[in-house]
Amino acid sequence: MERVMSVEEKIRRAEEIYERRKQGEIRPITKVTVNDKKDFKLLKKMLLQILICVVIYLIVYSVQHNQYVFSSDFINKAKEILSYDTNFVELYEMIKSQVMGFIGQAQNSETVDEPKAETEDSEVKEEVNQEAIGGAVGVVQEEVHQNIENVENKENLTPEEIDKQNIKNTTSFIKPIEGTISSKYGYRETATGNVPKNHTGTDIAANLGTKIKSATDGEVVLASEEGDYGKHLKIQIGEVSIIYAHCHQLYVKQGEKVVQGQEIAEVGSTGNSTGPHLHFEIRISERTIDPQNILEL
Repeated sequence: MERVMSVEEKIRRAEEIYERRKQGEIRPITKVTVNDKKDFKLLKKMLLQILICVVIYLIVYSVQHNQYVFSSDFINKAKEILSYDTNFVELYEMIKSQVMGFIGQAQNSETVDEPKAETEDSEVKEEVNQEAIGGAVGVVQEEVHQNIENVENKENLTPEEIDKQNIKNTTSFIKPIEGTISSKYGYRETATGNVPKNHTGTDIAANLGTKIKSATDGEVVLASEEGDYGKHLKIQIGEVSIIYAHCHQLYVKQGEKVVQGQEIAEVGSTGNSTGPHLHFEIRISERTIDPQNILEL
């Protein structure tokens, strides 16, 4: 016998249901699973049935329209095509002979043109060779004439003139300072016995402390404060050497490289000197030469 709920119980039960809903309780949802494998089998079976229906339809269509497919005209044309006796060996040989004949004609045309090209190239090469040989002979002849002239000229030159020519051909010069020439190269009359009569350079008078520039490129092979030259430098370039003597102060040291126009010293009056000046001396293989024959001082 079913128990009858009192009013209080019904109210309490309704309150519990309200509280559960208020707190967001959700009833479990029943999940329905689908058998994918079973559905795929059904789809495959359906497609197979459709394909069978299409084949049956085509068979019925061909039976109904057999008047064209199996007509006498169609059958006669098929027999006519099959009746042709095609010899594939003869067909291959015919195509091969035609292709080989075409290749032979192309090769013959090339062999006919090649000798012409070769003869033209040989003629051009011969002309070029003749011109080259002629030009080379002309250059050799010119060099021989120049050498003969140089030898003849050198035979007529003095040793000093030969040294002068060699220096000018190998070395470029600039003026080391601006000043007045106080004593030239060569023999000179002296007021005192301390000054040598054979002057090996050119003296250029200038104010004390005037900057001296290197007349050439080269290497400082000597930087000394001893002897009659006082503070002096010797700069070497090839067989040519330049001496800067009686300096007040030296700016470079032995072993340094200098360039043309570089300040290397100051004008002074050290050593055997009677006043501030630069003793400028040029040598080739240790033979002195007049600086005024090399550059304009």
